[in-house]
Amino acid sequence: MADLATLARPYANAAFDVAKSNSQLSAWSQSLGTITLASVEPGMQTIIGSPSIDDKQKAFMLGDVCGDEVIESVKFFVQILADSKRLGILPNVFLQFEELRAQEEKSLDVEVVSAFEMSPEEEQKLKAALQTRFDRDIRMESHVDVSLMGGAIIRAGDTVIDGSVRGKMQKMAETLQRV
Repeated sequence: MADLATLARPYANAAFDVAKSNSQLSAWSQSLGTITLASVEPGMQTIIGSPSIDDKQKAFMLGDVCGDEVIESVKFFVQILADSKRLGILPNVFLQFEELRAQEEKSLDVEVVSAFEMSPEEEQKLKAALQTRFDRDIRMESHVDVSLMGGAIIRAGDTVIDGSVRGKMQKMAETLQRV
């Protein structure tokens, strides 16, 4: 069977093209995110996986659960997924849509996990350095994980920079085991 990402790609591209041509990237992003979250809830997963419920009814129920939080064009898009028996790839479609949106907006979502709380000044310096490195607008989210012992781990797209003490110690241990 084909990879889910491969199956989702044409749908994500089509959704992105429609959203962009209607100047609704933000609205589509929010609506796709909302309906995707609803689709992965255990109760909704049971409905989506049920062979006794019609695909159109599944899509209608999914859209109905989200109510006014999802724009009509996204509800229609979900109907198309249901007609193609592809409701299960909705999370993959959303992820690829968000990647296309980030490329279009020249932005990058960055997650910073640090051993200690960063000050606002430190966050600004890091954000500026990342903007220079990636040549994109940075949307940064930071968390604290004391198990890192010191330093930080930065996840920017598919790039991971591990500057944590724990990571350095693990790397050193691996090097010593090879010797």
